[in-house]
Amino acid sequence: MTDGLIDIDGTKVYVLAPDGPKVSTEQDAVDIIGQLWGQSVTLVSIPVERFADGVFDLRTTLLGHFTQKFIGYGRTLAVVGDLGEHLAASEPLRAYVRESNRGRHIWFVDDMNQLAARLG
Repeated sequence: MTDGLIDIDGTKVYVLAPDGPKVSTEQDAVDIIGQLWGQSVTLVSIPVERFADGVFDLRTTLLGHFTQKFIGYGRTLAVVGDLGEHLAASEPLRAYVRESNRGRHIWFVDDMNQLAARLG
């Protein structure tokens, strides 16, 4: 599978493939957003597998800085996949996911079906 654009209920979604280069930094977020410049994409879907080790450990601040770039550039980010192991190990991450999912900019979903339901 390669990175690509799909339409979910009228929303243009840029989907990163699970097997691409790992992402973790603010620059990685800016690079992804830059690839979409001038396109009508409002949501980026990144599978859990694409995130580098340590991103879901909030003490590194990587996740916060990464997600903040999407908010700053007016893009919605969906982190797609099973975070069970990470959530079980971290109350702060559970709180971060819970609060993010209440908002409109950063979502954590189990799969693309859950993302489609959220968009629909």
